[in-house]
Amino acid sequence: MKYTFACKKVALNDSIKEYAQKKIAKLERYFREGDEAAAFVTFSVEKDHLCSVEITIRSGGTLLRAQTEAPDGDMRGAIDAAVGYIERQILKNKTRLAKRLRSEGFPPPAPADDFEVAEEKEFPIVRTKHFTVKPMSPEEAILQMNLLDHSFFVFRSSEDDSLSIVYRRKNGGYGLIVTDEVE
Repeated sequence: MKYTFACKKVALNDSIKEYAQKKIAKLERYFREGDEAAAFVTFSVEKDHLCSVEITIRSGGTLLRAQTEAPDGDMRGAIDAAVGYIERQILKNKTRLAKRLRSEGFPPPAPADDFEVAEEKEFPIVRTKHFTVKPMSPEEAILQMNLLDHSFFVFRSSEDDSLSIVYRRKNGGYGLIVTDEVE
């Protein structure tokens, strides 16, 4: 696995990076032998010494992501929580991921006292909404999203007529997703 580390508002020694690499390497058993997986790890420290770790793993067409926080400078605890979260997501969706990930890499079921993993068999759609997508700028879409008190808003960009989505990020600020029109 190829590792890329980034640090925001914090300088880390090599022991933390080696610890993260050692923990993430345990997830390699879930991937095919020929796939070159890449792990992107971002470390940051927010106000009040809240450590945050974001791990993104790309392997073929599969993308796994976790973002966790730990108090009082416990960067190792945040790493453990993020890796555990990714492993639980893999186990929870193992039948769906079996086509993309190496199926024989899944370990036997964990003891019941460790943690409970329930596989979702279906994704029931409980509500369908229809609405007109109007052309507007991203700023107008953010304003509309805030007025509706939603966490995201779908709109058509007035600049290039592409379907776009603005969303509120957990750590503050907003994100913009722009779709490419395929002909």
